[in-house]
Amino acid sequence: MKQIAILSDTHGLLREHVIAELAEADCSIHAGDIDTPSIVESIRQFGETYMVRGNNDKEWAEALPKSIAVTIEGVRFFIVHDKKDIPKFLTNVDVVVYGHSHKYSAEIVKGVLFLNPGSCGKRRFDLEITMCRMTVEAGSYRYEKVMIPYK
Repeated sequence: MKQIAILSDTHGLLREHVIAELAEADCSIHAGDIDTPSIVESIRQFGETYMVRGNNDKEWAEALPKSIAVTIEGVRFFIVHDKKDIPKFLTNVDVVVYGHSHKYSAEIVKGVLFLNPGSCGKRRFDLEITMCRMTVEAGSYRYEKVMIPYK
């Protein structure tokens, strides 16, 4: 069993509550718009990390992939920043993780969970600040939205 911290759109800011979630997790998934190499280094200190490049991740992030497929505890993930870049015909995927819109969303379509953890970086507009906590084990998963307090 593994607990995964799923986040996106940190935009150069790692809040205390996000750091606490990362510290509790066994691994993390970041769906892009990281904005700075120091955030990558900070997140990687917490262990196994899967990250993709977002539209705001410029020259410094060229080594990060635009999308990745990874299996964790039997659950097959496809990770990309922007929902429009998800291939039309995905196979062998249980969970698609994406970001970009800054809005939390979890929707099951034809047996696949499409999950946007929202944004846990700088607050935009009147949107809430969120991420996701997921537990995976033996090919199954449970997930919950995590509200991040802000001032």
